[in-house]
Amino acid sequence: MATVTFDKATRQYPNSKRPAVDQLELAIADGEFLVLVGPSGCGKSTSLRMLAGLEDVNEGRILIGERDVTEVPPKDRDIAMVFQNYALYPHMTVAENMGFALKIAGVDKEERAARVLEAARLLDLEDYLARKPKALSGGQRQRVAMGRAIVRQPQVFLMDEPLSNLDAQLRVQTRTQIASLQRRLGVTTVYVTHDQTEALTMGDRIAVLKDGVLQQLGTPRELYEHPRNAFVAGFIGSPAMNLVTAPVQDGAVSLGGASVPLPREAVAEAGAQVTIGVRPEDFALTTDPRGIAVVADVVEELGADGYLYGHTSEGERVDVVARVDGRVHPGVGEAVRLTVDPARVHVFDPSSGARLGLRETV
Repeated sequence: MATVTFDKATRQYPNSKRPAVDQLELAIADGEFLVLVGPSGCGKSTSLRMLAGLEDVNEGRILIGERDVTEVPPKDRDIAMVFQNYALYPHMTVAENMGFALKIAGVDKEERAARVLEAARLLDLEDYLARKPKALSGGQRQRVAMGRAIVRQPQVFLMDEPLSNLDAQLRVQTRTQIASLQRRLGVTTVYVTHDQTEALTMGDRIAVLKDGVLQQLGTPRELYEHPRNAFVAGFIGSPAMNLVTAPVQDGAVSLGGASVPLPREAVAEAGAQVTIGVRPEDFALTTDPRGIAVVADVVEELGADGYLYGHTSEGERVDVVARVDGRVHPGVGEAVRLTVDPARVHVFDPSSGARLGLRETV
């Protein structure tokens, strides 16, 4: 196994005004499951391809373990990559697909068969080894692609949106299998996805990228509880955090006719205006007439939970999303009051987006 280090790695395509990946600094621990996440075009797949040797590094370097692999050909990097389109050979059986890289590498037939069988047991594919890919479901094909990577026994697994071709239910099932398998194998893994729910449920740590720049690196809990800027705050969490820009008066902002106090450490750094962030799950319905006045526009019922999409009915109109009980909830058009714990209010600079009152321990 091995560590992976991006040392100010930069990739800029010809005729591009800005780098696709800009001065990326990441240190990935041995055996860690790191997820690269961000919107389309943020540089996450480019970063993965730089590590794989499929993209040039214009500045900086990349290390696997103590070895600088910046100029090393992909085949000599001791990595295995799993793509979103599986890339299986249709004329080969599952066993032949899984063992093909070993065959090319000159591994003898007996060892090849043993390693394929071992991987098939891990992935519950023993009964499918003689089948062709066309006879498999999407989830089974993805497991074959995983098996092909496992038999190579690489130092690092690279996964580029491997679940994007699966339906919603199968995605949930397969992501659980991948995370569990990675922990059993203990292989350093770099996983790319645009799905922040996938990132939160799978990664030991998550690196959030935007426009080729690393925005924040941390555990799922750190990113959820202490986003370092408004972009991370709005990207991590589903539904997204409510973000509202408002003037500061006496250490509070006005929202829906109510005064929402700001954390003291944020007030000390705040200017005339701030952007406050409140997660939908941190709002609560209240009968207190001093609460935030909201009118329900739509209520999504999701079984035990529901989400109220509404707008403030007092003061400046602001769209609001709040989690409510999925069984007993306000009706469309109903006027309600919401409250929020001041400790759950996130505060950002409206110009830079940087978090205000950020503690050094975070």
